Amino acid sequence: MKTKILIIVENLPVPFDTRVWKEALALQNNGYEVFVICPQGKNFEKKHECIKGINIFRHPMPQEGHKTNGYLVEYVSAFFWEFFLSWKIFLKHGFKVIQGCNPPDNIFIIALMFKIFGVKYIFDHHDANPELFLAKFGRKNILYYSQVLLEKMTFRFSDAIMSTNETYKKIAIARGRRTPEDVFVVRNGPDSDKFKPVNFLPELKHGKKFLVGYVGTISVQEGLDILLEVALLIKKMGRRDIHFTCIGGGPGLKEVEEMKSQMEIDDMFNFTGRIPDKELLEILSTADVCVNPDSPNGMNDISTMIKIMEYMALSKPIVQFDLKEGKYSAQDAALYAQNNNIKDFAEKILWLVDHPEERKTMGISGRKRVEEKLAWKYSIPGLLAAYRRIFEKNNRL
Repeated sequence: MKTKILIIVENLPVPFDTRVWKEALALQNNGYEVFVICPQGKNFEKKHECIKGINIFRHPMPQEGHKTNGYLVEYVSAFFWEFFLSWKIFLKHGFKVIQGCNPPDNIFIIALMFKIFGVKYIFDHHDANPELFLAKFGRKNILYYSQVLLEKMTFRFSDAIMSTNETYKKIAIARGRRTPEDVFVVRNGPDSDKFKPVNFLPELKHGKKFLVGYVGTISVQEGLDILLEVALLIKKMGRRDIHFTCIGGGPGLKEVEEMKSQMEIDDMFNFTGRIPDKELLEILSTADVCVNPDSPNGMNDISTMIKIMEYMALSKPIVQFDLKEGKYSAQDAALYAQNNNIKDFAEKILWLVDHPEERKTMGISGRKRVEEKLAWKYSIPGLLAAYRRIFEKNNRL
């Protein structure tokens, strides 16, 4: 009989959350039966569906919060549905493990209720929430310290922790006071067999000679305001041969669209919203340069951004700021602008578009690094090791 696992993720629908989906498929392919609880989202409205043998239960979700009150409403609503659906699944199917994917760091509370039935808890550490709170709100108030406490409790009551990089592993050991044997690095790498270049489509350059590509969440917090400033500066420098295309949705799409119009750069900048993977691959494969404008802060410095490795998988040279984990991922596949220096960021884009041989060399370096080190297949052993670990231990309370 297969061991049953429940994965709970609060902030994205599955399978749109590609990390969680890859984890679910890997676990299923290795003999586990997997259930998922997640929010509904665009194109993922069904309350229940079975995809590739994985049962996905989705719940309603209020609009993503931008202020502290909005986040509280979002988290309370999600917690209610996670509580209800977890009991529904447990009573009908049963499960031996809950895997909680943050943010937020409150899923362990649900897992605690099932500990008396011998259910184990694995914490899938996507975001360092204290740093995330500071990046969003810039102050240490009672809500910040609540994030610190929730993180501490999450580490305390987890049977094992999966960290997205070595920096997060150090946080689990230092702040979480966990032994290294309980912490496993499971990087969020792309599937190099599926995420690879497709045919170049010149019409996607909007009549320009060069295309700069971005994929990710669309909001000021993701540095899209910085990228708009970069495009404006390039326009002021007299360059009219470059177009920027940003792929993705997010709570800030309307805001950055308005900023783009106010800056009068509509002729060189467009947002696609969320699009099918086929179109995403076509745009990024056509791009000459890809960018990660994440602003330098405590959160971005220690976090691994999947977009970096997706660019690398497509053999694209990258421009980003000099951030610790971003630099570890990209290495020679990127140029690193001085932190918060918009002029330097713009100049590095211009240097790359004017040096095709260097672009090619950097792209080859990035693809090679993904194929040999960063592809998702190299993360699966860590995922499976975390699950083996929890069954070797007694319950931790």
